[in-house]
Amino acid sequence: MPPDSGPHRVTLGGFLGVALFAVYIVFARMKSGEDWVPILDSANLALHEAGHPLVGLLSARLMVYGGTLFQLSFPLLVAWHFRRQGESVGSAFGLVWLGENLLNVARYMADARAHQLPLVGGGEHDWSEIFTRWDVLAADTRIAGFTAFLGWSLMLAALAWLFRDWLADSRSV
Repeated sequence: MPPDSGPHRVTLGGFLGVALFAVYIVFARMKSGEDWVPILDSANLALHEAGHPLVGLLSARLMVYGGTLFQLSFPLLVAWHFRRQGESVGSAFGLVWLGENLLNVARYMADARAHQLPLVGGGEHDWSEIFTRWDVLAADTRIAGFTAFLGWSLMLAALAWLFRDWLADSRSV
């Protein structure tokens, strides 16, 4: 189906829905004490784990990247799809989801040397392997900090962008 001819209005309900989603992420991460958002992170983990064997079909060497690639690709595709449709609310939702996924990736990156996180299936630690290949294992926590910064920044930027669109739409009525 071709994209709509123009952007859809951002309603106060749409803006508040995405803002509440972001607030839920913050509070769920704080409450868990383990930076885990129930339901959402279970879905993210399923996408991550599915990515390994699917990318592994193409290349055994690239399989280690498949988890993070799939985990980040799905919310990015959601944001892109809704943006093409002129749906700012859906696109902002996808960007907030992507930002939250970057926080998960950052947590996993920061554990590359410590190996404290439980691993699904007890296999190898993806980011330990990746950072070793790239010869940056000693910088795992700094890279993770930057990745977390990107995640928080993306979520805030998505909310600011959606708020701006809502203001513009509410003034044009």
